[in-house]
Amino acid sequence: MEGGALAQFLPLILIFAIMYFLLIRPQQKKVKEHQAMVDALRRGDQVVTQGGLIGKVTNVKEDGEVQVEIAEGVKVRVVKATIAQVMNKTEPAA
Repeated sequence: MEGGALAQFLPLILIFAIMYFLLIRPQQKKVKEHQAMVDALRRGDQVVTQGGLIGKVTNVKEDGEVQVEIAEGVKVRVVKATIAQVMNKTEPAA
């Protein structure tokens, strides 16, 4: 009887393990990479927002925002989490 109960739960356990390694773990890794990218933002980086705007970071604020210049003299405030990609990194000031 006990072997039969384990045999019934084994496929369920295997399905959960497969879902963890194929879906959950890669998603967690992607979130960590995005968070590291956002934390490393600094003035001068060229970024793309999730809305498709391309601009240069002019100011990094502590409250989760960055100021992005999308055209000469046109600056917008953007939530850091909405930065989709950093196209060009600037070198840190020595």
